[in-house]
Amino acid sequence: MSKRNWALLAATLVSIIYGVTFTIAKDVMPKYVEPFGFITMRVGGSMLLFWLVSFFGRLFRFSHNDKVELEDFPRIVAAAFFGVALNMLTFFKGLSYTSPIMGAVLMVTTPMIVLILSAIIMKERMQKRKIFGILLGLTGTITLILYGKSMVNAPNATLGNLLVFINAVSYGFYLIIVKKLMDKYNAFTFVKWIYTFGFLMVLPFGWNEFQAVDFANLPTDIFWKISFVVIFSTFLTYLLNLVSMRELKPTTVAVFIYLQPLFATIFAVSLGKDDLSLVKLLSAVLIFTGVYLVTQKKPNT
Repeated sequence: MSKRNWALLAATLVSIIYGVTFTIAKDVMPKYVEPFGFITMRVGGSMLLFWLVSFFGRLFRFSHNDKVELEDFPRIVAAAFFGVALNMLTFFKGLSYTSPIMGAVLMVTTPMIVLILSAIIMKERMQKRKIFGILLGLTGTITLILYGKSMVNAPNATLGNLLVFINAVSYGFYLIIVKKLMDKYNAFTFVKWIYTFGFLMVLPFGWNEFQAVDFANLPTDIFWKISFVVIFSTFLTYLLNLVSMRELKPTTVAVFIYLQPLFATIFAVSLGKDDLSLVKLLSAVLIFTGVYLVTQKKPNT
């Protein structure tokens, strides 16, 4: 299998894990752990895992260059801010103010935002095929999210929508910022620093909610679900995203966001919590077609 195909597989696995995470995290928040407290656990737990992997990575020589040059730390701090702190905090807080449907619709605008930012910052050419694929996937995703759903109480929809939109823009900046680090270092070299700075940034917001968690009385299944979110939904997906970004452009990686609600729906249907319909099948076709158009390379490249 080529490196590009491995990268596409990694991006697909990320979407599958995130699709499953929506259902699992819902069982944890806010009944057992408040959102910001959960973020503190996610980032803190992942930070420890990355440092452990980095330490053992030296023994197994995962990286030939384990030192980060001083001049790259400002970029790492920026990646931590946009990819961990601002990204997670605004999304969770935004969802508490707006409806999940509006939040999901705004979130899937990320590929369009990344396309625009890449054109401005990285001078990436806007290929017609890629623009059409992104729009096609966006149409299918919004149709999937909106179909058969009912709006829930949104105490402050305007603020909530703004925060979720900031989250989408933040993730777009992160994908572009981290790309240069990927070109220069092994993933294990800098990702531990991104999560260390990210943890320091989210700690002031989530410390009180983390302290409020009644760990002694948490059900066993909730412990397993928290562990799943830390190990698979945060630690593993971050590594898989970095693997995909080594070979793919930010615009290509971003379009896989469209697959998340699709896999979430498939997971819900398999558990009997949702039903299959013609609109959902058509939405799936649009999403897969859009992702296919964006991920295919030109014949002459």
